[in-house]
Amino acid sequence: MTIKLSISLLCIVFLSAQRALLFAQAPLQKVTISYSSSGITSIEFFIAKEKQFFREEGLEPLLVQMSANAAIAAGITGDLVGLSSIGSAIRAIQRGAPLRAVSVSLRRPLFWLVARPEYKSVKDLKGKVLGTVTFGGSQHTAARRLISLGGLDPDKDITTIQAGEESRQLQALVSNAIQASAISPPWVLLGRDKYKMNILDSAIDKFASIQNGLAVSVKTLQDKPDLVKKLLRAKARAARYFEQNEREVSEMLAKMWNTDVAIALDSYRMSKPAFTVTGVPTEEEVREYLAFDAQILKLSQPVAPSSVFDFTIQREVNRELGIK
Repeated sequence: MTIKLSISLLCIVFLSAQRALLFAQAPLQKVTISYSSSGITSIEFFIAKEKQFFREEGLEPLLVQMSANAAIAAGITGDLVGLSSIGSAIRAIQRGAPLRAVSVSLRRPLFWLVARPEYKSVKDLKGKVLGTVTFGGSQHTAARRLISLGGLDPDKDITTIQAGEESRQLQALVSNAIQASAISPPWVLLGRDKYKMNILDSAIDKFASIQNGLAVSVKTLQDKPDLVKKLLRAKARAARYFEQNEREVSEMLAKMWNTDVAIALDSYRMSKPAFTVTGVPTEEEVREYLAFDAQILKLSQPVAPSSVFDFTIQREVNRELGIK
């Protein structure tokens, strides 16, 4: 009996090892995901790649930096599997684009209105130039709201131009090609500490904003729900890692940005309150966001959340991972 039991156990071990080897040798499925900024807003996808969370789901991610408008077009045609800049995607959905937001990373806007040293208040920016990545995107929307709160009309008192991603906008501020921009960490801290730029206001404590997460095409959601689940599981594990590992994430950010850990740590701490570990905003945040979007898009009434968001798979992933 002992010999037979030993042989049986050896067979089980051998078969398990064979299955593990076959899994390890299985080709990874390539997935292309867009992001618009090299700041902290898309950190979850970089954590998922760095910590092998994608690979453990059988995925090989290609993270591609592109403007939100280009990403929307590529998402609709199927050239992209996922879009992380969901603020612009949501506005496109409200215009009829066949996309759905399936996860939300940021429930508050991660933008600070920064101006050159000679400008001390929002009203000083009258007649000046504001830089942005994408017209109508989350950054542009946050800047417009902060400018309005500061007493100026963003359509009449400010000229807005596309000035590239946020690191380029900081350089445009330095060269005086633009005089203001709403930028996120670490660029806001580098602007303040290295170039003596003035921080005029912050959007993080002013209003709800669904800025980053994951959007996919309706076709992908319908035809490939297992793929969407794999993406969301990797992203959810990365969100939890971000929440629980301040030092490790700060060191990773410092490496990504080629800056010191102190700047990265400050960026982490000032940004963390904007992130949601669950990937699901509250109903109130969704309603507030869509109501404001309706004003921007001049809709007669806000669109129904169910036509923009589908958190079914995200909630399923949260249950499986014990994320609350």
